[in-house]
Amino acid sequence: MEKLDGKLLSAKIKDEVKALSDSYKQTPILAVVTVGDDEASKVYVENKRKACEQCDMSMMHFSYDESTRESEIIKKIKELNKDKSVNGIILQLPIPKKYNTKKILNTIDPKKDVDGLTDISQGKIMGGNSTFVPCTPKGILEIFDYYKIDLEGRHVVVIGRSDLVGKPIMLECINRNATVTMCHSKTKNLEKYTKDADVLIVAVGKKHLIDKTMIKDNAVIIDVGISRIEGKIYGDVNPDVESKASYVTPVPGGVGPMTVAMLLKNTMIAYELQNK
Repeated sequence: MEKLDGKLLSAKIKDEVKALSDSYKQTPILAVVTVGDDEASKVYVENKRKACEQCDMSMMHFSYDESTRESEIIKKIKELNKDKSVNGIILQLPIPKKYNTKKILNTIDPKKDVDGLTDISQGKIMGGNSTFVPCTPKGILEIFDYYKIDLEGRHVVVIGRSDLVGKPIMLECINRNATVTMCHSKTKNLEKYTKDADVLIVAVGKKHLIDKTMIKDNAVIIDVGISRIEGKIYGDVNPDVESKASYVTPVPGGVGPMTVAMLLKNTMIAYELQNK
């Protein structure tokens, strides 16, 4: 069994991004918009700020409290769309339920949509010609490439159908000629599908949903889910799968570090497209 080391790979990618950033005339700028007071979001935004600093990029943070009108947030995003010095814009999710998340996301100029979450970006994934793949699925694809895990003709099972991870990784695996099964909270007899997976991608957020009795020998296991329980971090996959799988992403240190690295990489792609 080999561990798929996202920490190592993300450090390598950040080095590449920094070298690119240092070669540009202007400093690439990422704008992050947050709404509300989500504790996990604060941690993620701080991680993004540190990563930008490591790669000689700039991050602008626009923070709004829950009393802010939706129109004010949309107005700010439209200003950032027009600002030629800003290369990437993200809306840090989740935001409070009272807001129309889709409407706010779709205000972002698709050329600056470095999270890949506008309808236009998602539609391009469907067509197999994406500019910006959402950061977590893109990180998974980078792991496959780095460790030379070929998906062609293999059965990939994805558990979790979110717009952020499940749906885009399903489409990207299809684009790589895998046969893909999508499972979710309403799937009956989950084991039937997981036991047939050559590659199992789990993105649910439920501690140790999958254990070794539910996978086939030599399966590739990609654990995206994170649960925080009494200060400890758990993945969706029980570590006991290591005795049976060929490759496993650890939690923490697997897919997580790749997500931030891919945000930086997408921002560089946006910079290059905008500056030709």
